[in-house]
Amino acid sequence: MTISRPHTTMTKGERPDWDAYFMEIAGIIAKRSTCLRRNVGALIVKDKRILATGYNGAPSGLAHCRDLGCLRELKHVASGERHELCRGLHAEQNAIIQAAYHGVSIKGAALYSTHLPCSICVKMVINAGIGHVLHLEGYPDDLAATLISESGIIITRVAKA
Repeated sequence: MTISRPHTTMTKGERPDWDAYFMEIAGIIAKRSTCLRRNVGALIVKDKRILATGYNGAPSGLAHCRDLGCLRELKHVASGERHELCRGLHAEQNAIIQAAYHGVSIKGAALYSTHLPCSICVKMVINAGIGHVLHLEGYPDDLAATLISESGIIITRVAKA
């Protein structure tokens, strides 16, 4: 199920709602991305508490695409295809891995991401027990849409403020 929820324009001094707050944080996390194509930030939230964050980039300790160049560009791989042809992990993957690394349960949590997760990330989200994904931008992956519709995960597209 996809829900579309716009942010309201805030006046000075007004507090953002929780979705706007977490989406703004996702945008800040995306600034750490080392991907040359798309900067993505994600965070996993439960009970209004941030459990883990992630951005897209190479595994820890390895050279980044920003340093070496983009393998996907070199091989002319279209966005949303052949995810395995990339040095980097996706932001959603990094957030889930960070939670596991630190022993933090994310079952029943929500994932806030600057972009709709790809099919690989959707499969991880399903198996991690995340029940709600909120995103700003779409992502061109038809299999992801199919998996989402079969899974029962609630998808909410949050409009930019």
